[in-house]
Amino acid sequence: MTRYSSASRFDHAAPTRTAVLLVQLGTPDAATPAALRRYLREFLSDPRVVELPRAVWLPILHGVVLRVRPAQSARKYASIWTDEGSPLLVHTRRQATLLRGALGAAGHELEVAFAMRYGNPSIPAVLRELRERNVARLLVLPLYPQYAAATSATALDAVARELAGWRNLPELRMVRGFHDHDGYIDALAAQVRRGWERDGRAERLVMSFHGVPRRTLELGDPYHCECPATGRRLAERLGLRPDEWLLTFQSRFGRAEWLRPYTEPSLRELAASGVRSVELICPGFVADCLETLEEIAIEGRRAFLEAGGREFRYLGCLNEAPKFIEALASVARQHLSGWPAR
Repeated sequence: MTRYSSASRFDHAAPTRTAVLLVQLGTPDAATPAALRRYLREFLSDPRVVELPRAVWLPILHGVVLRVRPAQSARKYASIWTDEGSPLLVHTRRQATLLRGALGAAGHELEVAFAMRYGNPSIPAVLRELRERNVARLLVLPLYPQYAAATSATALDAVARELAGWRNLPELRMVRGFHDHDGYIDALAAQVRRGWERDGRAERLVMSFHGVPRRTLELGDPYHCECPATGRRLAERLGLRPDEWLLTFQSRFGRAEWLRPYTEPSLRELAASGVRSVELICPGFVADCLETLEEIAIEGRRAFLEAGGREFRYLGCLNEAPKFIEALASVARQHLSGWPAR
């Protein structure tokens, strides 16, 4: 028999609240092998992330990956860890605080919380906190501009699993993505222009998105279409010619073919072809994290310079940029339409 959890209070006459829940991918609790093992076990056990038969993948995960990769990843995380903790956690917390302020300035006195799909604060824990605050209307806003089953869909999976055990469900809405939202494109363009004003223009602008296996496109994921759509709109907003920018995909894992072109080989090819300076932005990441600060700002730079390039500039994620917070607020207000503004 199914057991349904209930809130600790039953005052059904109490005023109800509206909340926005930001969801990020996740981060380990510390830059240690033990913390990475816990994080990677949860992350890589998700069938949306690794779409292999469980009987094939789980022995590999527990017998090989979780024995080797935690120590390697811990060293990488240690290279970017801050006094406040994981950069992704720090930026996401700040984004939630700033979004609450931006919505409040527009007349929406809402609860704004954030959760991590993997790691802490977890989606179940944050949802239960919102229930205790009498939230009856919930907008889930995954911080993935481009939709993919391995990111946006699995965030909704986690929300749905938690709510499946509730008796009194909140009204629920979810933002699918915002890859072509004008405010988001404006924020990206402003980020690039700040780099131009500070350091001048490089010969080539590289837009690096997180990669996914190519078979996800063949199975129906729109991610491969939405990333180029973002890239084209950003290039148009910046007035770039086709030969002045390049779109690539990073963070390949395993032996299967992923979306191409791959970022690091592309950086090496640009340098080998005579391009002396590149600037790189990661439009699909809205907060700096391991994949941007270590894989791009450190490893990508090294690859370009070793291949003969002379100047590599990583432009940074949107993080707490005012234009990005404005864009998030605009996306939220659009999906909150018709709900009480508190």
